[in-house]
Amino acid sequence: NETCYSYLSQIEESYNLNGLNITFAHPENPSALPSLHVSSQRYNNGTSSFSATLSPDEEYCYLSTILVTTINNQSCSEIAQIKAKNENLQLSSYADGGFLILTPADNSYQTILTSSDEKNCTMTEARMMWPGR
Repeated sequence: NETCYSYLSQIEESYNLNGLNITFAHPENPSALPSLHVSSQRYNNGTSSFSATLSPDEEYCYLSTILVTTINNQSCSEIAQIKAKNENLQLSSYADGGFLILTPADNSYQTILTSSDEKNCTMTEARMMWPGR
């Protein structure tokens, strides 16, 4: 539907999805059934994979997104400190610092930082948006 299409356009722009983009939609009724959009990108210091599921509901659209970024030259604690300070996020630590969670005041999303070693970090940002026009 038009709302989901508008959301997808905004997502592509705001997340700067310039890598390999793939869309899965129902072949017979794409505007009435959920669709899956995937994007992968390579950088000089890591990779990212983005996934969005858009579910139309008449003039509304439900949207869930997952963004996974792997950084090969920076620790999770460094990234968490910078993001928490610059973006005013609450920082929580689990499993002796093996997992760090960043949450904004409005709880609109969460980012989980997972350490694989001293200089490598995987960030997983999850977001769910309920009906909007």
